[in-house]
Amino acid sequence: MTQIEIITIGNEVLIGDVLDTNTNWISKRMTGMGGLVKRAVLVRDNLNAIAKEIESAIEQKIDLIITIGGLGPTIDDMTLEAVAQATNHSLELNAEAISFVKTRYEYFASQGYVDSSEMTPARKKMGILPRDATPIENPVGAAPAVILKVQNSTIICLPGVPTELKKIFEEPLQPILKTIFGNSVFIEIIVIVNCNDESILAPIIKKVFENHQDKTYIKSRPKIFGSDVKLRVIISGTGNSKEEVEHNLNRTLQELKEELLLAGISIDSISN
Repeated sequence: MTQIEIITIGNEVLIGDVLDTNTNWISKRMTGMGGLVKRAVLVRDNLNAIAKEIESAIEQKIDLIITIGGLGPTIDDMTLEAVAQATNHSLELNAEAISFVKTRYEYFASQGYVDSSEMTPARKKMGILPRDATPIENPVGAAPAVILKVQNSTIICLPGVPTELKKIFEEPLQPILKTIFGNSVFIEIIVIVNCNDESILAPIIKKVFENHQDKTYIKSRPKIFGSDVKLRVIISGTGNSKEEVEHNLNRTLQELKEELLLAGISIDSISN
């Protein structure tokens, strides 16, 4: 299973000025592709702090390291410099990246979005990448995403603007992700049970989880207390084929049904 770490960068997130929806959005997509998000961290716009997180992930042999934010033209956009520092790669003017940035600003100028297409030092900054890195097209913004393979890890740097991040993920990044994840499949089953007390479900979930933890994951989702509350139990699994995952999920679901029956708890509904 592909192990993933997400590093979201930006003072604006940590001071509460911007809500970090990116980590949630991309975690769901990574899980849906069969990946395992081992860790997600928020980091300030600090070169050494960003580099430290990247170094740590590489040392732990994380398969896919995703950074979010810090690819723009301003002085506090330092993600690529941090990647270079963490991987001992020099920063270099990348011809492909510079060409992309230039083309984007020519388009923006033609549409009246910016006054000039001049390649200023701030704009050129977005075309300076760590050595051996490859730019990835940004269909919306000016700064390309970046991919760099180091030892056992692949680092993918994405912009922090949600519209840009999503468009890159859904279009130019897909072929790259498919080579990383292969044919992994993730499936989730949602079981609504007629029980309003998670503490009653806890020993049942524990028993089922311990019997199937090598193949599936099971967890109850708490809600507020109330006489009419029904709790959700989520059973999920990842594997190399749909048939394999469905087989494992059905075994776990069957045991859950049996244990709930013994406890006198009925099931309201089951859905994917």
